[in-house]
Amino acid sequence: MNQPKIILGIETSCDETSAAVVEIPTSGKPLADKGVKILSNVVASSASLQAKYGGVIPEQAAREQLKSIIPVLQESLQVAGYSGEDIDALAVTQGPGLIGSLLVGVETAKVLATVWNKPLVPINHLLGHFYANWMTVHLPGEIQHNPNTHPEGVTPAFPILGLLVSGGHTDLVLFKDHGKYQYLGGTRDDAAGECFDKCARLLNLPYPGGPQISQAAEKGNPQAFSLPRPMLDSEDWDFSFSGLKTAVANIITDSKQQGVTQKRPEQFIQDLAASIQEAITDVLVIKTTKAAQSYKVKQIMLAGGVAANRRLAEKIVTVASSKIGNVKIFIPPANLCTDNAAYIAAAALYNYHPVDPLTLQANPNLSLLTAALK
Repeated sequence: MNQPKIILGIETSCDETSAAVVEIPTSGKPLADKGVKILSNVVASSASLQAKYGGVIPEQAAREQLKSIIPVLQESLQVAGYSGEDIDALAVTQGPGLIGSLLVGVETAKVLATVWNKPLVPINHLLGHFYANWMTVHLPGEIQHNPNTHPEGVTPAFPILGLLVSGGHTDLVLFKDHGKYQYLGGTRDDAAGECFDKCARLLNLPYPGGPQISQAAEKGNPQAFSLPRPMLDSEDWDFSFSGLKTAVANIITDSKQQGVTQKRPEQFIQDLAASIQEAITDVLVIKTTKAAQSYKVKQIMLAGGVAANRRLAEKIVTVASSKIGNVKIFIPPANLCTDNAAYIAAAALYNYHPVDPLTLQANPNLSLLTAALK
């Protein structure tokens, strides 16, 4: 099976509609060391529409994606300077996600693969997130690299510990090679991003809540409120954030009864936001660092929307460096942490397993356990 060099990726797992063209840079290096060059990465989001309702309405998201999918694909190819006939293969998010949204991308990819007679590679969206860390060449002026967390031109090396933190998932994964990984643990209830969003809603902050909490936290005191750090000392690698959310709800209720929120509402929100962010990032950083020590891993990578949180990035670099020493931390640029098709295409380059387009079906229930090493 010939290794493709140019892949068109499609991502429609939630409320974003994205298409991207990526390629392997030409050099004498093997694929494992080259990383991936982004030629285009177009994202159309209905987030502003969803914000009116405080969250994603699945049917509404899918309708918006039906409107956007063809223009987004056309723009992605145009920016990259290619036609459908020029690409080597297509990649598409198979799952997990919202079934209506997934169908938009999967069915479109099946049609294009058949019409263009190109191989089609289905990608697990959760696994795809991690491949934002293999992007080494980006669109001019689009990305600012942080040399402490994602040095330009450097790709992760195995074994590497991966932490996926997003609105629906918080998972620790030990990668031994491309397509070969061991699932260590995940959230038992609310994910980290979900906790951010729910706490933001309790504070009457706009959706999506994660960035709003982070922004408010910049002016707050992270020690102002004593919040729990759930499962911090458990003997496994699982997470739980529902208790933290409940603790925040109780603080807000008590403060309203005591009139605190009326006396200094802005400071109250800022202090509580900072305390929430500190509690969530403490759990993520400490458990990830402990796992890296336990498995004697010298490289750690973050992925998912919450990976864009600056406090999380600061703490993982500081704590892991002090506890492990000589550790490499990989965190994608913020615009590659959230849903986009570039990392879906990149994942297909490193996990090239085409399927018959006529048999591919969207699967909203895919998980990282689906293909994990036993």
